[in-house]
Amino acid sequence: MNSEPIAIDLAPELAEEGAGQRIADLLSQAIFAALLTLMFLATVAYGGSDPWWKAFFTSAIFGVGILGAVELMLTDKPRLQSLSLLLPLLALVVFSFLQTIPYSTSIASSLGIQQPVWNAISADPYETRIFALQLLALTVLAALFFRHATTERRLRFLIHFIIGLTVLSAIFGLLRQTTQHDPGFGLPQLLPDQGYGQFINKNHFAYLMEMGFGLALGLVAAGGARRDRALIYWAVMLPIWTALVLSNSRGGILAMVVQVVVTLLLFPTVVRNEERDLEGGLAWRLVRAPAIRLALVACLIAISIIGVLWIGGDRLASNIEAARTEFEKTESRVGVSRTQIWHSTLKMIADHPFAGVGMAGYWTAFPAYHDASGTMTPQQAHNDYLELIASGGVIGLAIFVWFLVLVRRRTRENLRSDSSFRRAASFAAVIALTGVAVHSLVDFGLHRMLLAMTFIALIVIATATVELEPMDEVEEVDDYD
Repeated sequence: MNSEPIAIDLAPELAEEGAGQRIADLLSQAIFAALLTLMFLATVAYGGSDPWWKAFFTSAIFGVGILGAVELMLTDKPRLQSLSLLLPLLALVVFSFLQTIPYSTSIASSLGIQQPVWNAISADPYETRIFALQLLALTVLAALFFRHATTERRLRFLIHFIIGLTVLSAIFGLLRQTTQHDPGFGLPQLLPDQGYGQFINKNHFAYLMEMGFGLALGLVAAGGARRDRALIYWAVMLPIWTALVLSNSRGGILAMVVQVVVTLLLFPTVVRNEERDLEGGLAWRLVRAPAIRLALVACLIAISIIGVLWIGGDRLASNIEAARTEFEKTESRVGVSRTQIWHSTLKMIADHPFAGVGMAGYWTAFPAYHDASGTMTPQQAHNDYLELIASGGVIGLAIFVWFLVLVRRRTRENLRSDSSFRRAASFAAVIALTGVAVHSLVDFGLHRMLLAMTFIALIVIATATVELEPMDEVEEVDDYD
């Protein structure tokens, strides 16, 4: 007799809770779509290299973060994944702000005009604070991806979205190279024989190609794609590879060759025994043999070099020949070869070993160590690792190592997962990140907003714990049918 009034009393409350969860689900879909939209817009906006584009995307990510906070309050599952992985990023944000705090005050006089001097660790406190805000936005981006891209369906979509952006950029780059004769090719700042694709700097274009190429290659090699669709991935890699070679980015070509070698060396360790049996036991035993794999690596390197020289032609050959002079001692007083820049950077590190010259303060501090004519002054170290140490000192390096340890630990867990797609997706992200790690030895692509956002997405793909949905479970079973 009491069941009917109790049901009537609870019905509005249950309906209200259901409505809140439905709104949260809609917000989750909107947030995921917004993040992908921002990545697409950054792709169109020259990779987000200009300061105003960086400011726009930083503000936009914070705006999406507000929606994420609302969704978190409305949902019945307020779980935040991988918070420990975000701690090093937050620590670097805090450290960057500390670098801008004045530790003393003084007055300087210039042309009879006295003005206060901002004495802080950072050589450019203003740029350091901008860096801190941008890094905080990227941390928010990582948190949003961990929250809203952790089902297998969405993770698949994110992977294919990145590969799709890469293919479109590659095709655009090939069309621009073959048909552009006047300034402006869809985008007004694109000039003939300058940059590649939608990027003003050809090396930054190569970064994007490495990420997409690594994802596609790793996914196929580790069995993340169904056998009847593997040919599609190989076809997708062809324009990416061609555009990367024709961009004449030496660092990009080196990174691509390393990606192929690492894939061949490591992929047998990712695929399980029962999955190998489906492909043929003898073939797998041959591939796992160290001697056979080393021979295949040598063949692949030779084929890659021949293909690169054949596609790249004389222009690439002369570009590779020019690389030799960058690493030789020279009497030039311009001081813009990589060895000269790195030598000056090492002097900067020796003078500021503990806390550095400030994140994003490198360009302001560098002229004091630039022993050259001053005709040209580098703005970056052309080595992200050296620039990190110069900017953050031992503290910045320790935070970076902390982040690497956490990423490695989470990635190893995923590579040992029982889910074939989880292992393949994580392996594919590792191959993509390998290309970025190698290329960053000689360039500074992660300074561009699109590449930084894509890098964060790759970290999420490599480390996230995937939630299986009912449809995902069906797809997991069908992967090897």
